[in-house]
Amino acid sequence: MAYARRALVSQGFSLRRLPCWAALLSLGLASASRPSHCHSADTKADTERVMVWPDLAPGETERGTGERQPNRPDEQPPVTRVTQIRRPSIDVYLPERPNGTAILVLPGGGFGKVVPDKEGSEAAPWLNRLGAAVFVLRYRTNEATPQGEPAYLRPLQDSQRALRLIRSSAKRWGVDPQRVGVLGFSAGGQVASVLHTRGGKADYEPLDEIDRQNCQPDFSLLIYPWNVLAPTEPKAAPRLLDAIRIDGDSPPAFLVHTHDDRSSSLGSVLIYSQLKQHGVEAELHVYRNGGHGYGMRPVAGSDIGTWPDRATAWLVGRGMATPPSGSQR
Repeated sequence: MAYARRALVSQGFSLRRLPCWAALLSLGLASASRPSHCHSADTKADTERVMVWPDLAPGETERGTGERQPNRPDEQPPVTRVTQIRRPSIDVYLPERPNGTAILVLPGGGFGKVVPDKEGSEAAPWLNRLGAAVFVLRYRTNEATPQGEPAYLRPLQDSQRALRLIRSSAKRWGVDPQRVGVLGFSAGGQVASVLHTRGGKADYEPLDEIDRQNCQPDFSLLIYPWNVLAPTEPKAAPRLLDAIRIDGDSPPAFLVHTHDDRSSSLGSVLIYSQLKQHGVEAELHVYRNGGHGYGMRPVAGSDIGTWPDRATAWLVGRGMATPPSGSQR
């Protein structure tokens, strides 16, 4: 199968492609040889890139959309890393058979970069197959973050605005404004964890009619959320960051971690525990091994590559996904 898509970029056109092996991963065929490019029958060919803010983002003085770093020679398949993002954007992947669900994807990258493929666009074939529209956010990186400002704040603002933008354009993108969730990986998982518990309160001043929309997700998928534990004394009980305030109004959540992740799985365990204590539906999977940063890609010697199957079942059970045909996810 060859996958090629044409991206309609604001203020110009460019040819962009999603690698075929990403679609194969979503089919559970990661062991296949990597063709050059392939087509996913579940994703529409024309995809937009949309700027999140009408002009300068809050606190910014520049409009750079990012610099792609050179691929690391030892990485196969390669990983895309983008730095110097001052003007955030979303890439829109629409399904051929929409069911009204939308998912905002927040990639990882430690806030110094954004990884828009293995923790972003590679989720699109899988989620499009389930009927969900996918919006991959390239949020601002931290080169211009003032000292003392939380590293998550500007990506959080970008995420809040992106959720409002999705809801304000619901008719255009075939989305139900009450079926809008987030999928966060690593640092994006930290942002999603804060966003999940903000109660719809925005962290920036409203700019226009778009900001009348709700900025709380209806559900969240938190995949190895990074550094969600607060710094504590060595023998003190672990606790979540003060910015993660879970209560009975927090949305349902699905969490994935590995036991051997250096960003401790206790963070996901505490999020799950507090959701449980407040009567919020949640599901947690902690795998024996697999490390950190795998995104949508399998890891040799680990079952972590099955997490999208677990997430599919959770989304289907909540009525947010169309059941996949056969054994494909």
